[in-house]
Amino acid sequence: MHFDEAKNEILQILRRTESRDLAKLIDWLKHSGDVDDYLVDNQRAVLHSIAEDLRSYLPLDAVFPSETLAIQKTHVNAKPTVHVDAFLYDEDTVDSLCEEGKMSRSYCLRCGSHETAPLEFISHSFSIPELQFLFHHVLPDLTGKLVVDVGSRLGAVLYGGFLYSAAAQLVGVEISEEFVKLQTMTVEKYGFSDRVQVIHADICSQAALVQNSDVLIMNNVFEYFMEPEDQIRAWHFISQNFRKKGAMLVTVPSIQESLKLLQEAIGASAISYWLEEVPLNYSVYLQGDAVSDAIKQIHLYMVP
Repeated sequence: MHFDEAKNEILQILRRTESRDLAKLIDWLKHSGDVDDYLVDNQRAVLHSIAEDLRSYLPLDAVFPSETLAIQKTHVNAKPTVHVDAFLYDEDTVDSLCEEGKMSRSYCLRCGSHETAPLEFISHSFSIPELQFLFHHVLPDLTGKLVVDVGSRLGAVLYGGFLYSAAAQLVGVEISEEFVKLQTMTVEKYGFSDRVQVIHADICSQAALVQNSDVLIMNNVFEYFMEPEDQIRAWHFISQNFRKKGAMLVTVPSIQESLKLLQEAIGASAISYWLEEVPLNYSVYLQGDAVSDAIKQIHLYMVP
């Protein structure tokens, strides 16, 4: 159906609606979540297209077989945990995969019984709503700024930053060659290369980049991919080099939670808290009547 035909049908429906219900119908059209899927902004449509492209290159859990440490750490969690990349799979897509039997939200507490419990999902990427929250509500105007994503994996932050901000340069630092190739392919395909760069490296080799960055983003970046001693080394490196006055650090989860398991190894004063946390108003992004738990995991810090 073309635009003129669709417009005429809608107008006919409005004309036929009883007058006492017309205001209610118009209010529903304006505010109901039922029509959200038909009001997708262009940036979000591009991100959905990128996610669809990337899914064809990755296993369902978006973890390559070479990432043995991440796989091992998932298996030893106290609560059964699976990787479900939030950028690749939104709630509707997860529901569809569950219906097809390709994914599950729960696990059996006793083999063969109907007694089940919900699985814990872990994502190493921001979802599209989280990217919108990050660039629209967490970070200030990024015009002329350098944004660095530590462990950029699929590149979701880079694509979101390109589409949702005026950052002068967005740099992803990724140690996995496989993910660097995926990001490079996507950057070239979607024409992001004038502001986006992907570096194949360990972040600890990028002192000048970290020192010059205006925004540093770290989303579940160390715990699942490094042994404790390497995590400590990386945190020391960040704390020593990320010192630019007014620079901002975004972490998931909070720094306190990230360091909690490393406290004994690090020592009380080995990494000083050189940052000030900036309070965030999570209620500006609501899903229904509640703030997403994932949104509340986003924390912002500033170098005083």
